[in-house]
Amino acid sequence: MVDHGSAFRRAVAGSETLPVIGVFDMMSASIAARHYDALFVSGFGLAASHYGLPDIGFIAWPDVVGFVQRLRLAFPEHHLLVDIDDGYVDVEVACHVVRALEQVGASGVVMEDQSRPRRCGHVAGKQVLPLPEYLDKLNAVLAARADLFVVARTDATEQAEAVARVAAFAGTDADAVLADGIPSTDAIRAVARASGAKPLVFNQMAGGRSPALSLSDLTGLGVGVAIYSTPCLFAAHAAVDAALTRLRAADGLLPADSIGVAESQDLLKRNLAPRRTVPPPRAEPVTERPLPAGGGSPRPGSPPGA
Repeated sequence: MVDHGSAFRRAVAGSETLPVIGVFDMMSASIAARHYDALFVSGFGLAASHYGLPDIGFIAWPDVVGFVQRLRLAFPEHHLLVDIDDGYVDVEVACHVVRALEQVGASGVVMEDQSRPRRCGHVAGKQVLPLPEYLDKLNAVLAARADLFVVARTDATEQAEAVARVAAFAGTDADAVLADGIPSTDAIRAVARASGAKPLVFNQMAGGRSPALSLSDLTGLGVGVAIYSTPCLFAAHAAVDAALTRLRAADGLLPADSIGVAESQDLLKRNLAPRRTVPPPRAEPVTERPLPAGGGSPRPGSPPGA
């Protein structure tokens, strides 16, 4: 069995910031997997694609586990980092989900310290659990995992509190820390100092609270992992709207320059390749059979020359 958590740790330990691309369904993952080695199961994206609802706590954990299982079958070598929100409220549920995700092949999880009702990390109205309560949940999850990479995330909106929480998270066995919705490069530097030797994870999304920074910028700021939560989702939003606007303007005539059936099927057929491991049929051994006493013809079914 592949130790996906350990493989992800080795990737994070590199000298440059590791990009992790948010996906929301198997098609977006199939495209993202051609460009990047690490995929992020985005809570924002899954809430939008699976439920058609905003990212405010509607996701059911079995849907996440099922999606990760499908991803792992199609992409056996990719890193899969999974957003599990607040661990779905209860500590026992959080531990169960972590074990289930590890069983189906997740590389790691991100668990936040928000209290309900929860919000996307880049919008207003977030509230956080008391620090001891979150640390109890985090330590229970860490005890429940075997090899899974665990990111401890704070959604504290005040910089001083975010820094204090990151420092507390860094004192646990969590593999990395994340302060979401961090508003400036100065704040990133402060959080990076508080994280100590633990890798710092940075989450950026178009229109979010955090500044738009390149991977080179983030490496210079001491960021180990850059999560891109929504570029696939937002690109799909724009592309579908543009395509249907164009179709309506053309009186329903499909454009000649769009992706066609063959190209789409070729993309999806690639997801079958990792499972094509059926060995070729084994040849039956040929054994010499003696002729019946007194000569005569071989018995029916005997190999030629027998």
